Amino acid sequence: MNQFFIKPEIQFCNTFQEFAAEYELGKSDVILTNEYIYNPIMAAKGLQCGVVFQEKYGTGEPTDVMAEAILEEVRKYDARRIIAVGGGTIIDIAKVLAVKGGETIDEMYQNMASLKKGKELIIIPTTCGTGSEVTNISVLNRTKMGTKQGMVSPAMFADAAVLIPEFLESLPYKVFATSSIDALVHAVESYLNPAATDFSEMYSIKAVRMILKGYCRIAAKGRDVWKDDAEDYLIASNMAGIGFSNNGCGAVHAMAYAIGGKYHVPHGESNYQFFVPVLKLYEKKAPGGKLNKLKDILRECLAEGGFCGTACAGNPLGMLEELLEKVLPAKKMAEYGALREDIVPFAQSTVDHQQRLLKNSYVPLSREEIREVYQSCL
Repeated sequence: MNQFFIKPEIQFCNTFQEFAAEYELGKSDVILTNEYIYNPIMAAKGLQCGVVFQEKYGTGEPTDVMAEAILEEVRKYDARRIIAVGGGTIIDIAKVLAVKGGETIDEMYQNMASLKKGKELIIIPTTCGTGSEVTNISVLNRTKMGTKQGMVSPAMFADAAVLIPEFLESLPYKVFATSSIDALVHAVESYLNPAATDFSEMYSIKAVRMILKGYCRIAAKGRDVWKDDAEDYLIASNMAGIGFSNNGCGAVHAMAYAIGGKYHVPHGESNYQFFVPVLKLYEKKAPGGKLNKLKDILRECLAEGGFCGTACAGNPLGMLEELLEKVLPAKKMAEYGALREDIVPFAQSTVDHQQRLLKNSYVPLSREEIREVYQSCL
């Protein structure tokens, strides 16, 4: 039985110029990115490859409609490689561009088991949270279904994931905060997954330690200090991605998709809403066991970082919640437009469409328990 894998080759370059020279970018390559990423770093490099800007086909989180339009554009190029340079939206769409097995996005979802690699895929993440550069899943908003859903296939693994700290230099603080919190969620959920192994846990725990060390520095010295640790966050995000690529995320991600799909809440923010509430529910349902090991890790990390908490001193989950508030205050669902009447449909949608994730939860959650978490977060 397989215990662990790292599918894409992981590389590190200090700058995009270094990457472009090493990979000999040319006319057989298509870069999928955003114009605000391309112009300051890539535009002056004299590249001969095609360039497609995602925002010309839609904004916000990736949808099936957006991906369909970009797929049609990329088909006009005789491309051998897709170079994805961006955050989660860019990476999720690029994975779809690199496979074959359907003329439309709906057909690809229907034929996930038979998808094949169509083009070489190189992924360069420009945030420190998605971890998607090392996973084989693309999450799109299925607009007709009203929820986000993952498309999963071994063919969707990148051929190489390239970490370039240069792209984090101009990252806005909020994007850093929400993306790195997303990486923390990846690490914690993959660690608590009943299918986790000693090998995957090694990456998950290391990611947790690196991120919390940086967060403690933010709490002590202010927000700007994150840039001094940018490379660490980039590596931690990658490690968290390796952890969850082996065994998957759980209930936090499952619950995030309904509100993300309806109210277009960015992925990191939607995960953040449910992160600590789900952990507290786990603690209520199944105190002890591996959750206690996680609490010990949290306690140790926060002590090493000099974060003592206030009202929640001695309670690791409460202290984690306090620390996250120092990094970025959490929002309630209502602040994104959610209404009380959304609660029951959201819970039902989560049960109906997110079993792929729910099965990875630390302990099983019923529809009623999921509804109660939504209610508490409204």
